[in-house]
Amino acid sequence: METREEARRYRLSLRECLIGDRKFYFRVAVIVLPMIIQNTLTTVVSLLDNVMVGRVGTLPMSAVAIVNQLMFVFFLCLFGLLAGAGIYGTQFFGKGDEDGVRNTLRFKLIASMIVCASVIVVFLLAGDPLISLYIADSTPAEEAAATLAYARQYLRIMLIGLVPVSIVQCVAGTMKESGMTVLPMVASITAMCVNFVLNLLLIFGYLGFPRLGVVGAAIATVISRFVELLVLLIGYLRRKEKYGFLKGLLKHFCVPKELIAPLLKNAMPLLLNESLWGLSQAVLLQAYSVRGIGAIASLNICFTVANIFNEVFMSIGASAGIVIGQELGANHLINAKRTAWRMAALSAGACVISGALLYLIASLIPGIYNTEAEIRELAASCIRVLSLLMQVNALCNVFYFTLRSGGKIFVTFLFDFCFAWGGSVPLAYILTHFTTLPVLTCFALVQSVEILKSVTGFLLIKKGSWINNLVSGPVAQK
Repeated sequence: METREEARRYRLSLRECLIGDRKFYFRVAVIVLPMIIQNTLTTVVSLLDNVMVGRVGTLPMSAVAIVNQLMFVFFLCLFGLLAGAGIYGTQFFGKGDEDGVRNTLRFKLIASMIVCASVIVVFLLAGDPLISLYIADSTPAEEAAATLAYARQYLRIMLIGLVPVSIVQCVAGTMKESGMTVLPMVASITAMCVNFVLNLLLIFGYLGFPRLGVVGAAIATVISRFVELLVLLIGYLRRKEKYGFLKGLLKHFCVPKELIAPLLKNAMPLLLNESLWGLSQAVLLQAYSVRGIGAIASLNICFTVANIFNEVFMSIGASAGIVIGQELGANHLINAKRTAWRMAALSAGACVISGALLYLIASLIPGIYNTEAEIRELAASCIRVLSLLMQVNALCNVFYFTLRSGGKIFVTFLFDFCFAWGGSVPLAYILTHFTTLPVLTCFALVQSVEILKSVTGFLLIKKGSWINNLVSGPVAQK
């Protein structure tokens, strides 16, 4: 029986830290490659959507960017809530406890519907004031009114899609935590194809369809989310035996009392953590927005392009949480420690290539947007900043998922919260409100906070306090 103390004391050679065997990389590849394909294609389609809306004009593009930033906070709240429960789901799967996985999914569905309903009410009651926060006072009245109108139309339609996307995140997330990433990938790709085709038809009015612009983009997105849910359902019905944790899911739809408290103990802090982190990103964009609508448009282009390349390390980080969590659940604590360092090395190594590619194409994609030259130039420069810091962000991402996999929720909370609200947000506010530094300089200085965060993450992982089996029981040792 491995103990946490033994795992913490176990000394890894440099080779063990950085390099795994074929079995290790095959296991990781089975999980991470479908995730990379899915997430990259999702981001590419998001880029194409963004370009299509951008072809309509700068104001519609800025309006969609504002709403997407607000929706991003919702997605992070949902992500945090599901991730807290997912820690147990992953370890239950590693232990071989199918009932535990099933009960975890039930908890996710109940909790996600509560969050979804709450967010819809907030956006319906306070949508306009929230949108207006991103429209600088110096914006001409006509442009401000047009931006608000576009954003309002887009937001109200997008709210319809929150229910199916919440269910998809619960079911697909549980499949991924169990190492079954192919069906979520197929469902996501199908939805993306539907979204792309409907965008062409509804934004620009091809093949006799009405030319709806921003409204068309929202309708296409909502329809694609229902399609994704339908594909997941069909995939399950065709191979029920593979997804055993879904069997009887709705028959006795309740969560055992003894499981509720542990799930809430992890879910609520992560919900708070992701909510505050997402809010910090919204506040950062609002800080940059005081420099004008052009700053929002530039950063919208920047993040949309950079996210295509970021999906490599984002997917590796998420898969690290899955693999490490399964090892912890099976009580393979030394293997979990090895895996943490190997995943960090893999992510940083992959970003040498993806970061270089991003730097090289930084000025190409912004050029296809129908917007002013200075906006495209600023976007390209911000992309270069992110490309240079990609390895740093990759390490932060893996360290975050590693800490979370062992249930170190409070440490994870501090890891994100302190650097966001104690570093990035106040620095951005001071630089944009009390200096005349260019937006690019402000952006680069704010992003550099991630360097200190990565060093802190390294020290936390090295300490080993995250090595915890949360679902201990009789298991085979390794």
